[in-house]
Formats: sequence, structure tokens, C-alpha cells
Amino acid sequence: MTGSPLRIYDIMACDVYWDFDGTPLPKEQHKFLVSFHPTPGVPTPDLVESITARGPGGYEVAFTNQLFTPADTDGYIYDRTLDYYWYMVNLPTGFLPGGEYTIEVRGTDGSTQSRTRRQDGDASRRLVEHYTARREQLLDSFSPSGREELPGVPDDGELECSWRTLDLDGGPDAYYIYRLARGRSAREFDTQNLTWWDNIFIQRMRGRADAGLNRSAVKVGAGLEADTSYAYFVEVTDANVQGETNICIFQPHQYFRTPAAVAASAGT
Repeated sequence: MTGSPLRIYDIMACDVYWDFDGTPLPKEQHKFLVSFHPTPGVPTPDLVESITARGPGGYEVAFTNQLFTPADTDGYIYDRTLDYYWYMVNLPTGFLPGGEYTIEVRGTDGSTQSRTRRQDGDASRRLVEHYTARREQLLDSFSPSGREELPGVPDDGELECSWRTLDLDGGPDAYYIYRLARGRSAREFDTQNLTWWDNIFIQRMRGRADAGLNRSAVKVGAGLEADTSYAYFVEVTDANVQGETNICIFQPHQYFRTPAAVAASAGT
């Protein structure tokens, strides 16, 4: 329907290698995602009637119009920094067969729209093979990590987090996405309330063609709180455009904490 405020920005239908620690879920998964343009004045979920993903062999998955949580990985996520929503459903039933996948969105206003992409299973498996062959070396490279206490409480731009990238050991070029939140475990990590993240998809949309490419460090663009535990993880993908992505590798979370604030001296 022409003029509907509900407009798809992009979609994902791709494999997920779920390498988080302490999870009973299998590592080989897949996900469907649809992101929307902002809908000023109206929360996007109020405009959604249904979202359905379809693929080869009659495969069909319905999204749920609910808040996405770590316990129920099916629903919407709100990015307060850019005032937009995306819906995602993670499915622990193995990698996707190669082929064409479509996500259809029906609006409460009667509108219908869809996007389609083709999944390349070979590209997905190549990246996972390189990652698993170097996994221990990659995990040992994260800094900060090991629940260490930082020497001070970083202000905006003062904390650098770094890691090793696959290309340094003869692996393929890849794209790296960093996410930081308060928490002492993967379960406490709240995707709905990130402290900061390195949104390479938006960077690419704004003209940075190499956003995230072989990125081995970030300067965190937010000040941190004193006496607080933080967790971050770095996702590895084969593209910096949602609709071109075949695989997302979720590396294990890393943890650190900030020291207590130093009280001001009397008389100062």
C-alpha cells in the first residue's frame, strides 16, 4: 500500500555460528531478521500485523510481535540511538540450505511488502572452518578480558578493545561488529540496552564501503560507569550489508570491570 509508514530497510536470512559460553544450544543455527526505517511518533510494533520468512522446500517461520530477550530469541529490538526497530528470530535447527529466502511483512493498515535474498551456504561454511581452526588463538587475543579490573573509569573514547582477525593468519577477509553492555555473564548481556555498539551496517549505508573490514580494535564511543561489570562480544560476518550476509559468528563474551570511583579529598 502506497504511503504506508511501515517500510522495510533490509533483511537477513543467514547462518549463525553460536559460540557463546555456557549455552545448551547447538552452535550451528540460523536466523531471520528484518529492519525497518524509523516510524516517528508511532512504535513500529504497533504497525506490524505479521512477519513471515519463507524458503526452499516450503520452509516457513513466523516472527512473534514481542520483545526480544536472551531467553526467548524471537521478537523486536529497539535501537534508541537511531530510533528504529528490527525484528529477529534465531532458530537452533542447523544451518540454512542454500537458496532463495523471502521475508514478508503485513502491516496493520493492510499493506504488504517483502524482500528476498539468496543464501550461499558454501561461503558460510568457509568462514566457519577458518574460525574454528584458529578459535583458541583468536580468543586469547581479546583485550581487555578475563574479568580484569581496568586501571580507571574510561570516558567516551578512552577505552580501546582489541582482538585478532582471521586475515592475519591467512584466513579470509571478514567484517567485525563490537557490542558492549553491562553484565557479568552472557545471560545478563541485554541486547535491548547496549552501552555502545559499532554499527557497521549504518556506517556502510552512510558511505563507508569498508566499514568493519578486518577491524581489529575499536574505541568505545561511550563513557563507562564506576564499579560496574561489563561484557562485550565481537561478531564476525562475511558482509557489512544485512542483505548480503551469509554467516554471523558470535564469538564468546569477554568480561571486565571498572574500579570504584575515587572519592574527592576533603577541602577540595
